[in-house]
Amino acid sequence: MSELVTLKTYLGTWAGADEGRKAVAQAVTAIAEAGVGIADLVARGPLEEGLASIRGVDPNAGGDAQKELDVVAEERIKAALLPTPTAFLASEESEELIPLNPEGRLVIAVDPLDGSSNIDTNVSVGTIYSILPYDAAVHTNPVSAVMRPGANQVAAGFLAYGPATILVATFGEGTQVFVHDRQTGDFVLARTDVEIPAETKEYGVNQSNMRHWAEPMSGYIADCLAGKDGPRAKDFNMRWVGSMVADAFRIFTRGGVYVYPGDKRKGYENGRLRLIYEANPIAFLTEQAKGAATDGKTRILDIEPNHIHQRIPLVFGSRAEVEKIASYY
Repeated sequence: MSELVTLKTYLGTWAGADEGRKAVAQAVTAIAEAGVGIADLVARGPLEEGLASIRGVDPNAGGDAQKELDVVAEERIKAALLPTPTAFLASEESEELIPLNPEGRLVIAVDPLDGSSNIDTNVSVGTIYSILPYDAAVHTNPVSAVMRPGANQVAAGFLAYGPATILVATFGEGTQVFVHDRQTGDFVLARTDVEIPAETKEYGVNQSNMRHWAEPMSGYIADCLAGKDGPRAKDFNMRWVGSMVADAFRIFTRGGVYVYPGDKRKGYENGRLRLIYEANPIAFLTEQAKGAATDGKTRILDIEPNHIHQRIPLVFGSRAEVEKIASYY
């Protein structure tokens, strides 16, 4: 049996003597450690009373109902990042940037608890993060550090809290999968250089919204539903969890596409997912795994943000299928 590679070992080898990489390694280690604590809370389910309850009457900065565990997760991530070289934290749960380390050289964007609507249903939820370089001399307005296309990311990833606690991470050199070993407490490298199959017969979408979609998306799904007798000449499976981290991990495991278009409903015109702390990190991970990510017309990593909490349509996964969807537009 080959020797196990822990996250600490992997990051140490990757970073070497490079100070910039060491900073990223410290931040990712901190996020992973915070994730273990969040996973423990999630695993307690109904025993941890009140975590699925809605906090107050106002939505979070992203415009969604804020659950108690959303806030707890943000607090844990913020506390974990305080000793690291992270200058600012951008979070779905906070309207403004959160200052952390005045000497920091990174800015990190997070969705502290993706899929929080599923907290009380025992469905996998997770944490998504995006890491960008920060230079106080260049970014005199710290917001400008996060208001950059996703191609500027130096690292990204997500934790999925399910039967296993999984870390899917990229540092711009492929996409790796680590699994938390509950016996040793370490994250262990389980899959290296993940490749999403280019072709697929599986898509993930909330099909109940089909009547609200624009013609390109409804036309694509209709053609998939027609199966072997339709223009696609093959039968498709549909899978939809409703927590993007769970749907994403399925795609990184066996291929497929994830589809969340904008639609005609008020507040959904530009989709519901946030560009900076959801779409960008997922797109970076996907491209590093030989997949593709688009808003239907434009590569996600090329999009210039106009707001920290900007929403965007998102299609990602198997490259050939993503390109097929884009062709409908």
